[in-house]
Amino acid sequence: MNRSSRIRVGVAALVAVVVVSGAVLSVTRPWERPPVCPPLADHPTWSVARRWDEALLDAIRRSLPNPPVHARNLFHVSVAMWDAWAAYDTTAGGYLFKEKLNAANVPAARNEAISYAAYRVLSARLIRAVGADKSLAELDDLMDALCLPISITGTDGDAPAAVGNRIAKTVLDHGKTDGSNEANGYVDPSYAPVNSPLVVAKPGVALVDPNRWQPLEIEHMLSQNGIPLTNGIQQAVAPHWGHVTPFAIPAGGASGTPVDPGPQPRLGDPATDAAYRSQAVEVLRDSSLLDASSDASMDVSPGTIGGNDLGSNDGRGHSLNPATGTPYAPDVARAGDYYRAGVEFAARSSTACNGT
Repeated sequence: MNRSSRIRVGVAALVAVVVVSGAVLSVTRPWERPPVCPPLADHPTWSVARRWDEALLDAIRRSLPNPPVHARNLFHVSVAMWDAWAAYDTTAGGYLFKEKLNAANVPAARNEAISYAAYRVLSARLIRAVGADKSLAELDDLMDALCLPISITGTDGDAPAAVGNRIAKTVLDHGKTDGSNEANGYVDPSYAPVNSPLVVAKPGVALVDPNRWQPLEIEHMLSQNGIPLTNGIQQAVAPHWGHVTPFAIPAGGASGTPVDPGPQPRLGDPATDAAYRSQAVEVLRDSSLLDASSDASMDVSPGTIGGNDLGSNDGRGHSLNPATGTPYAPDVARAGDYYRAGVEFAARSSTACNGT
């Protein structure tokens, strides 16, 4: 090789070394801090816990209505997030997870542990729910927005991600033994309705026991939030739930009744037969108010409706508008529309508020 060739080879080798070195340095640069995750532009004042709560509420809206199961998920996610917060506090006590951790940046460590704990619990709970594809995608998107890789699944060590994963495992393991029968879709294998379904499209009623529940069979049945139900027969929702480990209320005990209101009126019972019949007539009368074909109208203004005593429906409205000092103007509406709207509102409110 002549001298000029050796020079060209040497220059090429030097350029290659510089390029490779530059590439390595551009990747590693150990003297630089890792990039900071940009703050979320959507609802910038929300805490990370609020974001996970909202993600769960979105999933509940997509899923079939099931108040006990949804309440349990809300509680267990709250437990996971609280335990992640408490792990970095010297005095706060965790609900299920009792470890104490240290971190150079406690707020950041808390947010990371909270997110991994909530993500793992929700991913496990929602995977078989209606709308799971959208719900799980929303969880993934939130982790991505928080710059937290979902590929970190380990539970060992004191890194916040591992702590969060460990908390989630603790919560999920607890749920396997709380009496809910989560592994089998929350079904009570010991329960079956005494009465056969009432086929709404056919005349007549057949009852084995009029004091027990009778499911309805509706040809085109929709769930409360509009999801088609293929079998068309009402299903009992968690009749065993009184035996599930509770929160905020007493344990159900052997009877599975955390708060016992006493026996219901029973048809054929000398002491309560009259009350049973009176309540049955009241149901029929109230159901007749839902007639969409009726032209009956009513004043639905606050001047005639409201002002109830606590726990009752005895109000006769308000005589004056407190803001103006004058009577309310009449607000006439179709009675059937008003009562159907009230029923729907009450049903949705009970779904949102039911707890374990």
